Parts: sequence; structure tokens; C-alpha cells
Amino acid sequence: MHAPSRPPIPVETLLLAYRSGIFPMADRREDPEVFWVEPRERAIIPLEGLHLSKSLKKVIRADRFTVTVDRAFEQVIRACAEPRPDHPETWISERIVQSYLGLHRAGHAHSVECWQEGAGGEPELVGGLYGVSFDRVFCGESMFSRVPDASKVALAWLVALMRRAGMVLLDCQFMTEHLRSMGARELSQADYRRLVERAQGQPPASLGMAWRAFAGGYVAGGAGAGTAGAGAAGVAAAEGEAEAPAAGRPEASALGEAGPSSPGKLIVQSLTQTS
Repeated sequence: MHAPSRPPIPVETLLLAYRSGIFPMADRREDPEVFWVEPRERAIIPLEGLHLSKSLKKVIRADRFTVTVDRAFEQVIRACAEPRPDHPETWISERIVQSYLGLHRAGHAHSVECWQEGAGGEPELVGGLYGVSFDRVFCGESMFSRVPDASKVALAWLVALMRRAGMVLLDCQFMTEHLRSMGARELSQADYRRLVERAQGQPPASLGMAWRAFAGGYVAGGAGAGTAGAGAAGVAAAEGEAEAPAAGRPEASALGEAGPSSPGKLIVQSLTQTS
């Protein structure tokens, strides 16, 4: 790991920037400097308007991936910073990595991870996303996939978790065709700032609590604990155990008494009930 040549951006500075509608980027991986971005047009995904294709619903229902929250934040942000064929350079410099690790430790940056069983039965991180959370807002920063559909599944889970937690605004920063296909729309920076102001106040629950409501009972000893493979289930179970002292296991009613037989089926049900 390369140490940044400049100190990390303070947590308070980052939170003030996000509340003001701006965020930092770097020109390249080795750049110790950052510049602050305030887009003229902002992409958001309405939480009641996520578009799930039939094929993606099938992938989610099948629990092809085991999904966790905040289980591997540093792994996710570093995977997002890796070069890609269409993007050989990255805006996620080591200074930005260290800055967001600080935000994560302070409870304001979160990751959603997708796992599959790898060689030897060990869980392998194959996709995910990370972003910044404040008030009832989540600002998505970046996502990655090492296998098809992993980042889309992570995004679908994020929307379901935000809705469950009582959050109201999902910021995607810049529009892409990938995001547009999933229901993203653009609005002016001024309109975005107004939405941020309306989203002030703490949500009723955290993303971790929402994760337990959807997945905790299945991966931590409840029904369907083995549906995604013993190794992957073990990763999610560890996440549930780490957070258990704060909120405990989900009640049966939180998992749905009608009985979706897996977390994925429950996620799809929650996203299609009102959207």
C-alpha cells in the first residue's frame, strides 16, 4: 500500500462538501491533489422508480450472490480504483482512498458487497459499490463487477436497503447509460440541493439494520442459510454477528411471514410492491 503524500481530507470537510452538493476527485491514481466537482446536472435514482429487467430479477431471486453491507469497505473502494479496459486511469487516488476510509470509520461511508464461493470454498468478492451517507441521503461514488450482474445486484440491494431504512435520496452524481437503464434521471444542481435540504434528519434505521431485516435471518442460522454456498454464507453470518449487539436478530415479521424462501426473493418482492 502506498502512503498518500498529502494528508487525508478531514471528515468534517467531506461532509460539509457533500451537504453543499460537491465532492472531490483526482486526475489520476498518483495525484496527491484533489479538485472539487459541482455538476450542473445531477443523476439520481428515485427510490420508487428502480427499473429491474426480467433477467436481473431472475438473478436476484436465485441468490447468485451473497450480499453484505460494510463487510469489506476497503476492498470495494480499491477494486473500484482498479484500471479497466475502457478506463485505464482512475479518479480514485490513494489520498481519496484514505479520506473515505476515514469517513467509513466515522460511520458516513458504506459499501455493499457481492460474494460468490471461490476456490476451496472460500468466499470471493466479485462486485459491489460504495458511497457516502448523511442525513437520509446516500451519494453513490463508484461500483465494480468481476462477474456479470454483480454491480447491478449491489445497486438493487442498496435501493431496497435505503427504502427499508427510511432514506429518501440516492445520488449517482453523473448519468451513464447503465444508470439510465435502471431508472436514473437527471435534474439541475439547484433542484438536487433542494432535495438534499428536504432529506435532512436521521433515518429511522441504518443500512446495516436494513440488511439484517432482509438477510440476517437467512445467513445467521435462519431459513435458507445455505442457499448461496457455505463459504459465502459464512461471510454474511460474520457481518450479522458483528452488528448483533447493536440491534439483535431480525424478528420473523421483518423477514416476511408470507415466507419468501431467500433474501433475493424478499428483495425483489420489496422492490416491486410499490414501484
